[in-house]
Amino acid sequence: MKLQESGENYLETILILKKRHGYVRSIDIATELGFSKPSISRAISILKDSGYVVVEPTGNIILTEKGQKRADDVYDKHIYISKYLEKNLGISKEIADKDACRIEHIISEESFLKMKEAVIEKEQSLN
Repeated sequence: MKLQESGENYLETILILKKRHGYVRSIDIATELGFSKPSISRAISILKDSGYVVVEPTGNIILTEKGQKRADDVYDKHIYISKYLEKNLGISKEIADKDACRIEHIISEESFLKMKEAVIEKEQSLN
């Protein structure tokens, strides 16, 4: 199943909130993204049916192995694209972050790997 951009954004948000708080509930996602709780519930239901998350009886949302892999991939792209825009092109952190959030879903693997390589080379040259 092809996961749409919104689904990838939810997975990335779950990953970030888990790192930040150690747990994730629907209300945390709603607060983070500024969406209504019913919208979040629908999205979580779709992610659950697709095997990306499980919801514990306590309401805690957990990424499955499949969900964790996809969230890690999206987050990795976000981090490196943002760094590339900021460090290699001089884009402000705020704009680089916003642009990375959109680019991460459509960039080819080849382009992403070249950007990641450029960031790593630049970071190594500064050390």
